[in-house]
Amino acid sequence: MNAVATPVSVHRPIAAEELARADFYALLSRFFQAAPDNALLAALAAAESIPSDGDPRLSKAWQDLVHASSAMDADAALDEYEALFVGTGKAAVSLYAGFYSGATAIDHPRVRIRADLAGLGLAPRSTSEPEDHLPALFDSMRVLVAGGAGRGPATLQEQRRFFEAHVAPAVGGFIRALEAAAHANYYRRVAALAAAFLAIETESFELD
Repeated sequence: MNAVATPVSVHRPIAAEELARADFYALLSRFFQAAPDNALLAALAAAESIPSDGDPRLSKAWQDLVHASSAMDADAALDEYEALFVGTGKAAVSLYAGFYSGATAIDHPRVRIRADLAGLGLAPRSTSEPEDHLPALFDSMRVLVAGGAGRGPATLQEQRRFFEAHVAPAVGGFIRALEAAAHANYYRRVAALAAAFLAIETESFELD
């Protein structure tokens, strides 16, 4: 009887810095997927500060969000989320990357995102939303950084290619739209955190 070898996947340990990056992507995905509930608000309100000797802008944005979370409740957060991202008719702030890249129906980023996810061994992160849904893109970056969905972390080159192709072209316009939205209060702090973190990501990839 011939023995059949079972494939074994060995993934490298994840450095603390990479886990922190993945956590930020997970948090951004969560914030834009749905309004924060009381459990998330309480966890944020009790979160430790980020030392300012690292990146002062990220440290301040985090502390502002922590303070805002201590004064926020889930009902008010839901009202704000719906006013910003749901609304009646057209949402005040679009959650779709294609909106900010001026995509046409023929050359839409959803097609490229779908192909790139398949090439990386990832299925689309959502079955109910198009591939250019920003929460799904942030969650895809989380998986590329920390691993998951049956695969280990992607290389920095793979992370950079996905980020520069699909995240970077949209996030600037998205954050500016959110910061300028009339109904943004708590989510203006979320926008500041997103801007600070994604600026660090952009600079880091440029140095790679």
